[in-house]
Amino acid sequence: MSLPKISTKATLNLKPRKKKRQNTGLAPGSLIFTGQKKLEEAQVMLVEYSIDGEVTEQRAEGKIPDSDGQAMVRWYDVRGLHDVGLVEQLGQRFGVHPLALEDILDTQQRPKFEDYENGLFLILKALSYDEEKQRVQTEQVAIFAGDGFVLSFQENETDLFPGVRERIHSGRAKIRKRKADYLAYALADNIVDQYYLLLDRIDLILDDLEEEILANANRNSKSKIHNLRLQTITLRKTIAPLRDAIGAFSRVDSPLMSEGTDVFVRDLYDHVVQIMENIDTIRDMMNGLYDLYLSEISFKMNSIMQVLTIISTIFIPLTFLAGIYGMNFEHMPELSWEYGYYYLWGVMIMISGALIYYFRRRNWL
Repeated sequence: MSLPKISTKATLNLKPRKKKRQNTGLAPGSLIFTGQKKLEEAQVMLVEYSIDGEVTEQRAEGKIPDSDGQAMVRWYDVRGLHDVGLVEQLGQRFGVHPLALEDILDTQQRPKFEDYENGLFLILKALSYDEEKQRVQTEQVAIFAGDGFVLSFQENETDLFPGVRERIHSGRAKIRKRKADYLAYALADNIVDQYYLLLDRIDLILDDLEEEILANANRNSKSKIHNLRLQTITLRKTIAPLRDAIGAFSRVDSPLMSEGTDVFVRDLYDHVVQIMENIDTIRDMMNGLYDLYLSEISFKMNSIMQVLTIISTIFIPLTFLAGIYGMNFEHMPELSWEYGYYYLWGVMIMISGALIYYFRRRNWL
């Protein structure tokens, strides 16, 4: 399936200003929201399912939906982290460690994995490409999987897991036959799959930028290369620690990990490693584009200098002749010739024509 062609307009605001941390100096486990309020009211979606039972969904704003307690797995999908009280209440109900709650509310946290006594905790970043701002957008996603439940936290109201929900509703899906640890893997795998789409878009932008540089390299092209370099740095800073986190997830020795789930997590680790290799390839392509840009600029400058040199070479003998016959001596040969002026023009034209013919024979023109 071919992706749409992405525009590569340059932007002046290439790098967003980072916010200072607001929890500096506080005691460990202090619950302070460090991000921006992106929703008027926090939303909690509860999905409950079992192997043979029906799938039920509830949605509540500013509170935790009530569960019937009969399902094998309960998934609480929280959107909007500014409601610290709601996050704390949910954490207390399911015994989430205070340090994990602190990391959930700290939207500048790097991807990580922690094995707590009553849950597996994973932080990763959802990535998307803002075509208007020409910038990679990041959104922190935290996943806490315990015995029979999964808690997921994100900043925006956009549903990041439509594919997972569809699989849950499908009675034939493997996810309905497994426990909460597999659901946590499925959520992480869904986010990692989006990385491939982002890399495909960047590949298209690189192809368009290469054609633009070959056609007409200019300062605008340089700005686009610089912008893409910044986005590549963002990708690497986001995914490099995720590789270590997923690696720790695949090696965890916890009773919460069901038999067979580790195989899927190791496969997810392979995907992250492959994505890192693709990012390194994109970085090499970026360096190649910059070298191509410098080569095209140098070629254009050399072409201009070549034309100017040829023009100067043609006019040097003409200037010499004009200088000789422009001297104010009273007794000079040829001055009394009746057709001397026309002879001089003829010589000049012949010299110019001979030089032009010579330059063309040498492919300098």
